[in-house]
Amino acid sequence: MPQQRATPTQDRPAEGRVVIVTGAGRGLGRAHALAFARTGARVVVNDLGVALDGTDSAETAATPAGQVAAEIRAMGGEAAVSTDDVADSEGAARLVRTALDRFGRLDTLVNNAGFLRDRMLVNLGEDDWDAVVRVHLKGHFLPMKHAAGYWRAESKAGRSVRARIVNTSSGAGLLGAVGQGNYAAAKAGIAALTLVAAAEFGRYGVQVNAVAPAARTRMTERTFAADMAAPADGRFDVMAPENVSPLVVYLGSDACDGITGRVFEAEGGRITVMAGWRRATHTDKGARWDPVELDAPLRNLLAESPDPEPVYGAE
Repeated sequence: MPQQRATPTQDRPAEGRVVIVTGAGRGLGRAHALAFARTGARVVVNDLGVALDGTDSAETAATPAGQVAAEIRAMGGEAAVSTDDVADSEGAARLVRTALDRFGRLDTLVNNAGFLRDRMLVNLGEDDWDAVVRVHLKGHFLPMKHAAGYWRAESKAGRSVRARIVNTSSGAGLLGAVGQGNYAAAKAGIAALTLVAAAEFGRYGVQVNAVAPAARTRMTERTFAADMAAPADGRFDVMAPENVSPLVVYLGSDACDGITGRVFEAEGGRITVMAGWRRATHTDKGARWDPVELDAPLRNLLAESPDPEPVYGAE
């Protein structure tokens, strides 16, 4: 029998919720874990502790996950540590089991873990493709699968479920990014996976949304160093990862009711609803086209349709 949750308040919307945050040892994940703890959640801090490119880290001190859990406890919160590989089925299952064994329930899953191996497509090796797609896309699928299995069982047992999943997509996945074909493909897949999960898990009381954050992390500061630097004059730090966390906490809380299957971009103080592929103008011959007929109709369709944003491939 799951433990009862405390009642959330306006100031502590995650009060009593049990939250898993993957990739929570640094950057955005760390900011999310601390934000959930400050608003009343008990947090399972998951981080494999690898280097930026996903290889084993040379760190010998306390694990990043352990350090964040210690920060949460120092502020009076409750935290458990997981160093499981979320892109491994047994690891993802252990992650969910950690929440259940330690706190007696699971209410929110935040999928955040990831890394980069940027290359132009003609230089991108299969290993770099497989590794990035594995940790981002499979690393979202497997925790969702095991968490949803728990929530489905709870629902079928007649217990009330108000669960939340927050996935992490990216502007690269929604709009494309030169030099990030593996990362962009994985992040686009996460956006589509969010829509499917929202449709499938809704019957069990689970809402699923995604965020596309723009923030300063280990993954972005090397590529966009000039744009990501913190201002030295006290101005609002637009790129601070902590700016994204309030949206993630809201989407992962009881306060977020009736919002599911949506993707939100977050940068600084700006939140944008992202609208994906939509049918624009069309033409219908009523019979099979011949290739030689298509030039003029296609050009007319493109002229009548919204311009792409951004535009890639133009001279």
